[in-house]
Amino acid sequence: MLSDSLVLIPTYNEKENIEKIIRKVFSLTHVFHILVIDDGSPDGTAEIVKHLQGEFAGKLYLEERAGKQGLGTAYIFGFKWALKHDYDFIFEMDADFSHNPNDLIKLREACIQGADVAIGSRYIKGVNVVNWPMSRVLMSYFASVYVRFITGIPIQDATAGFKCYRRIVLETIDLDNIRFVGYAFQIEMKFTAIKHGFKVIEVPIIFTDRTEGTSKMSTHIFREAFLGVIEMKMRSWFRKYPKVHSNSKSEVPV
Repeated sequence: MLSDSLVLIPTYNEKENIEKIIRKVFSLTHVFHILVIDDGSPDGTAEIVKHLQGEFAGKLYLEERAGKQGLGTAYIFGFKWALKHDYDFIFEMDADFSHNPNDLIKLREACIQGADVAIGSRYIKGVNVVNWPMSRVLMSYFASVYVRFITGIPIQDATAGFKCYRRIVLETIDLDNIRFVGYAFQIEMKFTAIKHGFKVIEVPIIFTDRTEGTSKMSTHIFREAFLGVIEMKMRSWFRKYPKVHSNSKSEVPV
């Protein structure tokens, strides 16, 4: 079945969630395709996906990579795959139901209505996070405050990982020049899209922490984001970001 929309789901040890998230996405009113990018999960995540491919032929795809290579490289791999296979709307989404698959419809609609990148935002309307300890909520919220201060980008949820891109954005960004692999990757993609003049908007969502499986957050990932933001801003002083004639432009200089 043809679709203009591809959902990228990177996985590492998500056997508790992967079948449920795939079935939920395929139950939506719009036809989405899914590409699972699995980094050698030892728990059998990829085997579950392979089994489901028989049921969802032509809609569910799997790419297996050797070893845990990082979230950012998984998405870059997925972006290139999506462009090669001619999708118009490319989504980032976690496998653990922290992102509600129903919101894929909202993000796609935002791009149809004029956004070039639509972000599922936890903080555009207050703080919409469920089941996180207060310490983590505060760390995430003030990380976005820090990113706005350093970079100047007007994004309330700078580390958000639930997004829809129009293909022109991914065609324009030099994906091989994206440096970071953790939360800093999410920041760098938003920053770069805005520098190119694309319109990036935030769509309010409710983020619910995983109830099954294990979080991939680590102090290394947080440290990369904290220091990487400064490095990214300094590198931008010496780079050119050609403005693109998109259907809508960012009005915020960075």
